[in-house]
Amino acid sequence: QLQLVESGGGLVQPGGSLRLSCVASGMTLDYYIISWYRQAPGEEREVVSCISASGGMTNYVDSVKGRFSISRDNAKNKVDLQMNDLKPEDTANYYCAATFQPRVRFVQGQCPPDKEAEAWGQGTQVTVSS
Repeated sequence: QLQLVESGGGLVQPGGSLRLSCVASGMTLDYYIISWYRQAPGEEREVVSCISASGGMTNYVDSVKGRFSISRDNAKNKVDLQMNDLKPEDTANYYCAATFQPRVRFVQGQCPPDKEAEAWGQGTQVTVSS
């Protein structure tokens, strides 16, 4: 069974940076779209970014464009989310999710529906506060 584990969260001041990692075990990520989601207390879960299986295409929610960057290293079975110029509104628990691309193709400008995800990580907390 594919399993995902996130890491890299923490407490950071506004304007600071964090790099989140999503590492897979059980199966290679070579054929999976990886999406990053976040959820703050009392808020609905929202997709932040996603990356195609090959890494050739990426999508970002408007609120993080220009600040966040998603990347992957399939040889290491890992997907990272570099988060720069962090803002208090970025505070949330961040999750990664894997979607089998042969079943759900990557579409430029959109991320896969969360219902299509094959696996989810347990989350890593990001807190942006002075």
